Amino acid sequence: MTFKKLIFDLDGTLIEPKTGITRAIVYALKHYGIEIPESGYDALTPFIGPPLTESFSRYFGFDDAKAREAVEKYREYYSVTGLFECSVYPGIPELLRQLHQAGVPVYLATSKPQIFAETLLKHLELDHYFALIAGSTLDHTRDQKSQVLNWLLSQEHLKPEECLMIGDRHYDVEGARACGIDTVAVGYGYGSREEFDLCAPAYRSETVEALAELLQQLTQEN
Repeated sequence: MTFKKLIFDLDGTLIEPKTGITRAIVYALKHYGIEIPESGYDALTPFIGPPLTESFSRYFGFDDAKAREAVEKYREYYSVTGLFECSVYPGIPELLRQLHQAGVPVYLATSKPQIFAETLLKHLELDHYFALIAGSTLDHTRDQKSQVLNWLLSQEHLKPEECLMIGDRHYDVEGARACGIDTVAVGYGYGSREEFDLCAPAYRSETVEALAELLQQLTQEN
């Protein structure tokens, strides 16, 4: 099967965001008297990927109002400092450049607020590779990955069957499936093999190098 458009997730797919996200979570939790020692930061990595309100509720028992307030506290740190405490996965700039040179339209769909994603990709000098950067809204009206993808599809008048989503969590696979889009699950991010066994993406790729080869095959006309 040939795909004409590619849609990338951001955290865990294009960038390693752990430092900034975990520090912002620690900052937010401190507001509620919850202290997380540095040795416990790794336990916060499940926050990477899903909407933050869901994670504050799931892992700390916050109700909806408190979870939204926690997100606002999170953003106090993240919008100024944490956003830039990340790194691009090796090989990603080259992959995006290859796709650009091959004339393959590339888009971004992230649960991160759109304004943050736009700011970060510009800072990383990767923004020019994307035809449109789609993300969540600050007022929580577009939090779910399926909502972000539906907005992207409508804005760009894309046909789901022509698109392929690349992501590292089951949220990407399930969100894309809800929109009629196939997915490549990457193994170098934050999703586990067990997670992917359950959500059954159309394709899997363990490394950036393998992903580049797979995308070249899937975007070439037969």
